[in-house]
Amino acid sequence: MLHHIQLACPPGSEPVLREFYAGVLGLAEIPKPPVLAARGGCWFRGHGIELHLGVEADFRPARKAHPGILVRDLDDWARRLGEAGYPVAFDDDFPGMRRFYSEDPYGNRLEFLEPLP
Repeated sequence: MLHHIQLACPPGSEPVLREFYAGVLGLAEIPKPPVLAARGGCWFRGHGIELHLGVEADFRPARKAHPGILVRDLDDWARRLGEAGYPVAFDDDFPGMRRFYSEDPYGNRLEFLEPLP
């Protein structure tokens, strides 16, 4: 069983990440343990996932590696991200699934999937 996924983020990016992951995606921010909070970053939970964003001084976005987020009403998610100004690239190459790729404000790749009926 998977507990969480971690993505890297640049130093000082927490306000923008909160706006995206809580505001756009609707995840709830969860408190980091105090010893880890001192390192920066932020953690979120919702839609069946827990996502940790950890500060990396020499940050480079994950362009290939990504969390695959299973959702309901994929078109609504695509609309929500598109209206917020984030890319939405549908891809039909996953048998049995509809999916699209997007990215967070710092270029980390995100995949949104919905099983075909």
